[in-house]
Amino acid sequence: MIAYAIRRILLMVPTLLAIMVVNFFIVQAAPGGPIQQMVAKLKGSDIAATERITGTGSEVKGQASGDSGYRGARGLDPAFIKELEKQYGFDKPPLERFLLMMKRYLTFDFGNSFFRDRRVVELIADKLPVSISIGLWTTLITYLVSIPLGIRKAVRDGSRFDVWTSGVIIFGYAVPSFLFAVLLIVLFAGGSYWSIFPLRGLVSDNWASLPWPDRILDYFWHIALPITALVIGGFATLTMLTKNSFLDEVNKQYVLTARAKGLTERRVLYGHVFRNAMLLVVAGFPAAFIGILFTGSLLIEVIFSLDGLGLLGFEAAINRDYPIMFATLYVFTLIGLVLKLISDLTYMMIDPRIDFERRAA
Repeated sequence: MIAYAIRRILLMVPTLLAIMVVNFFIVQAAPGGPIQQMVAKLKGSDIAATERITGTGSEVKGQASGDSGYRGARGLDPAFIKELEKQYGFDKPPLERFLLMMKRYLTFDFGNSFFRDRRVVELIADKLPVSISIGLWTTLITYLVSIPLGIRKAVRDGSRFDVWTSGVIIFGYAVPSFLFAVLLIVLFAGGSYWSIFPLRGLVSDNWASLPWPDRILDYFWHIALPITALVIGGFATLTMLTKNSFLDEVNKQYVLTARAKGLTERRVLYGHVFRNAMLLVVAGFPAAFIGILFTGSLLIEVIFSLDGLGLLGFEAAINRDYPIMFATLYVFTLIGLVLKLISDLTYMMIDPRIDFERRAA
């Protein structure tokens, strides 16, 4: 297992580098870079869709005759444009900028945000509790509901209970979570019916002055609707996976042998079948958590005004805030690769029959 883990860790380096290279040069080709964003703000105008930044410094050529590479920058001092390029690091070629960026990222030095005037590490640290709260509780509740439900559906396969619960969870899976979020707001957050839950924020404004019991209650009061909206659509895949895993194990020979010994059905299901059937479900927990944490909560954060990593990354992409964009990409990719390794190692620990080292040999 140790040799396999070392090989996987070594493979993370070229994988992470390839992802960063592809995204870096795609972003460079996108119109409306940081210089155009800043010029547009200074001139109070929108950025033309055809504008593109190359970062070589050649855009300022011909400004004396009124022909600028930055179409929105016409009328501004060429020296000022050059100073902006130097400030944002676009006075260097793209390859040099990329190498300098990756050198800093090795020590987790992500620099400062272009438009927030703060260190990127501080911004990520500020937003992380919100995203962790959403991802952790959504994943835990989904597992706590889906696993017993999947087992129940497997035991009563083909019954009316199995049929109608399948219909309900498939409907929940088909409807986007943000539509459930809007419905919950209309019903329970001061919309057309009841005003039971708060509409925005992770905690109340006076949360710091509350006693500890009230802080806990206030926290759960605020996350009730966002978590409910995310959880409703998360049952289908895990529930059906649990059901199918149990059905597959129930029909194997060792289960027939256990029943022939006179063991109760409960002892057979939870003493023998459960461990083998839960291999895929338990080992997939890290991947499920990272998926909900970084990809499933953007619209929920926007709808409920939760200032998390999803909203931070979205705003950075809109504003072309490259330090935040690439820092979040680097961190998310690294965490994803690590959790994928943990997921594979979990398989090996749960089931001794799985041996990636022997397979690789």
